[in-house]
Amino acid sequence: MQNVKRLWGVIILMAVCNLVLTSLLITHTMNQTEPSQPTEPEQQGEQKNERVVAKIGNREITMQELQTALERHYGVELLGQLLDREVISLEGTETGTAIGNAEIDRELKRMQQGYESEKQFYASMQSQLGLSERQIREDVTNKLLLEKLATSHIQITDAQVDEYIRTHADEFKQETEYNILQIIVSTKDQANKVLAELAKGVSFATLARDRSLDDATNNTGGDLGWIEGDDPFIAAPVLDAAKLLKVGEVSKPVSMAQGFAIVKLKNKRDKANPDQSFIRENVRRELALQQAPPLKDYVLQLRTKWKVSIVDPQLR
Repeated sequence: MQNVKRLWGVIILMAVCNLVLTSLLITHTMNQTEPSQPTEPEQQGEQKNERVVAKIGNREITMQELQTALERHYGVELLGQLLDREVISLEGTETGTAIGNAEIDRELKRMQQGYESEKQFYASMQSQLGLSERQIREDVTNKLLLEKLATSHIQITDAQVDEYIRTHADEFKQETEYNILQIIVSTKDQANKVLAELAKGVSFATLARDRSLDDATNNTGGDLGWIEGDDPFIAAPVLDAAKLLKVGEVSKPVSMAQGFAIVKLKNKRDKANPDQSFIRENVRRELALQQAPPLKDYVLQLRTKWKVSIVDPQLR
């Protein structure tokens, strides 16, 4: 099956659109609803959309310039997103197709794979994309509704699901995760000195704090946390060394681009697999999507059906 991370491109695009939409709505609301107030003589005739929002030396950037730039760069894309959501909603209402909370929760569970907890997942989405839990649920609901509509005429049998799982066994194999500690130093001689200190009983955490060049982990005892065996963001020599260790063991100096590493395997575990019904439902969904028309084409069909037209020529 496709990796869960395929969703991030969609989510990031939605996040950008949400931010732009918010900016435009705020501007529109200010222009439409701000009550008129008496102004000083030198402010007579000044338009609200000429309000200065930034300065570069003597150059002033007005709200009108900001709004124009937003519309020019994001207007077409954002309008398209709004129209697509609307026709999907209309089609769902007409056909009696809806997405229940159980479906949303199941998809969110799938998206949360690879995170330590649900809380960490939502905190990451908030810090990286600016998306609240409510916004994520709305985006997931729209995505699931589109997929359900596009695949409504497709039936996937249990035999097809069984065959896919049998022929793609590697996708469902049990994976191992590693809790790794590391100390990074410049030379092999320094690495051997670290090993000598460890042999004398000095704690790994103390040596990581005092000797490690890795600013990301030296203050946490060199702890990389729980790592999947193919994590692309961890140096391959470190991962390879950790896989050869027993829990509690420390490696010999490991050569790497930044110098040398001393690696300790703090713990390891088998990564929990989803239950079989969860796996089978995801397989059934993916197989249906493979047989459906491309979702972009399906949305264009909905636009035609619901007679969508863009009046402003600049936004076509």
